[in-house]
Amino acid sequence: MAGWTTGTCEANGIDVHYLRTGGDKPTVVLLHGLMTNGACWTPLARTLEEDYDVVMPDARGHGNSGVPDHGYSYYDLASDVIGLIDALGLAVPVILGHSMGGMTAAVVASRNPKRLRGIVLADPTFLTPQRQREVHESDVEEQHRRILNRPREDLLAKMWGQHSRRSCEVIELFAQARFQTSIRAFEVLTPPNPDYRELIKTLDVPSLLVVGDVGSVVTLEMAAELAGLNQRLEVIQIEEAGHGVPYDQPERFSAVVQTFLRSVTDH
Repeated sequence: MAGWTTGTCEANGIDVHYLRTGGDKPTVVLLHGLMTNGACWTPLARTLEEDYDVVMPDARGHGNSGVPDHGYSYYDLASDVIGLIDALGLAVPVILGHSMGGMTAAVVASRNPKRLRGIVLADPTFLTPQRQREVHESDVEEQHRRILNRPREDLLAKMWGQHSRRSCEVIELFAQARFQTSIRAFEVLTPPNPDYRELIKTLDVPSLLVVGDVGSVVTLEMAAELAGLNQRLEVIQIEEAGHGVPYDQPERFSAVVQTFLRSVTDH
């Protein structure tokens, strides 16, 4: 992380905190999922920093970014990203988003295709209306409240049990991020989400959808259907990976991402 910087900029009326590798190189903006933050991208950023200026913002309600009283829809999150791009003067970046960040990236791209080189969607939260209601009515928010009131060691032990193949660094980063996630951030789970099929239809930039093969939100069948809606969407499945595909198979994910980045920046 030598030479990396941290900063805060005003975007869409809030303070957005970010981590940045820097350099006069093509820019890649990495958008995290719910209950994580920009720093959770550290391992991937290390593999990209030689060739790219990697910017890792904390979404509102996460990390060290602002926690406004309202405004946690995907449209708000997308406006934050657009504001970050403007505030930092980022010229046609690639946006990569995982889970919540993937849906956010799709909204950004649908609104501002000419301002992006391309997007990577890592198992985005493309949920059916029924599934949106189920998630919203679940106890995920209450689980988070309980975690915030227990020792950090309890969360670390639970995460080690659930994700034994992940590195010690990633587990530590995820635990830290969890304790920096506001309850307000869970408002993003309030239906309705943007219509993901309509978003995919409107994408007019090179686009890559990356899914796992075990418990992904976007199944391979869904991914094939989406690819049929837009010729600019490529689909890649990474084996032995679930919803956390960037963290379950970091080397394979990094290789896939770097191939895509070269295809949209080497010309």
